[in-house]
Amino acid sequence: MNKGALALLVHGGSENWSPERWKGRFDHVCEGRRVWLLPDAAFDPAEIHYAAVWKPTPGELAGFPNLRVIFNLGAGVDALMADSTLPKVPLVRVAVGDLTGRMTEYVVLHVLMHHRQELYLRACQREKCWEPRSQWPASAISVGIMGLGTLGSDAAEVLRRIGFRVSGWSRSPRQTEGIECFHGNAQLDAFLEQTNILVCLLPLTPDTRHILNRKLFAKLNRNSPMGAPVLINAGRGGLQDETDILGCLDDGTLGAASLDVFATEPLPADSPFWMHRNVVLTPHNAADTDPHEISKYVARQIERFEAGGPLENVVDPARGY
Repeated sequence: MNKGALALLVHGGSENWSPERWKGRFDHVCEGRRVWLLPDAAFDPAEIHYAAVWKPTPGELAGFPNLRVIFNLGAGVDALMADSTLPKVPLVRVAVGDLTGRMTEYVVLHVLMHHRQELYLRACQREKCWEPRSQWPASAISVGIMGLGTLGSDAAEVLRRIGFRVSGWSRSPRQTEGIECFHGNAQLDAFLEQTNILVCLLPLTPDTRHILNRKLFAKLNRNSPMGAPVLINAGRGGLQDETDILGCLDDGTLGAASLDVFATEPLPADSPFWMHRNVVLTPHNAADTDPHEISKYVARQIERFEAGGPLENVVDPARGY
């Protein structure tokens, strides 16, 4: 049987995510299948059955009449969902163990950074000041994770094993062993009121846009040894109201923040986040997954699909994730 071709539409990203390197990876794992790196004037749009994409321009996917599946090369699909011309075919999100592990590393690193007072200690180092503070145990801190999908559940389990009191909140009911779970708008306040460090791993949907705002931060628990609560956002930039975050950091509503994502990326040079003393900033690399693993994941999905098997991790258009 003639294998349908795969189109690659990759925009932006680091050197490791360059379009040419993606082409080489997919040529290797998709043996016997044409792989087209677009734009390429030589390809026949009718030949394309699959598309692997990262930040495609709206409308780019609409010209493939025989498209069967779209694979998003990153975790967030909000940009694709906003494209009104997107073909009505299954959209598959990346969910590989490598991505999950890297996100858990990031979350645990930043929870521990704030718990172990690293911002204070690094300031002391710069000033050559030897003034250790009393350090509380992990059990004194409640970590609340917004988003209990694959990523959130794994991070919650590791934090629980370290000794933190961990809870989670999601839009719909979830159960995770050893984690107190909340869901829906009716239980959001109860979740926030016991949270000292808030970790956000939610998908970006119309319901979650700017959910990280002053009104929400004001409900976080302030009775821990840290004093003011901490925000860690490794979800999407559109989840956060950045004006509110800066204002809450300045007036003490928030004590500190770790931010991996922003409304505009790359972050503009004049952004106040760059130099804010209570912000730990990273360049959207919390779960910068190994592209080799992603290309193998896509190739396996295509082979299984063509053999009559089901696709994994298909996005629900109604929910947007």
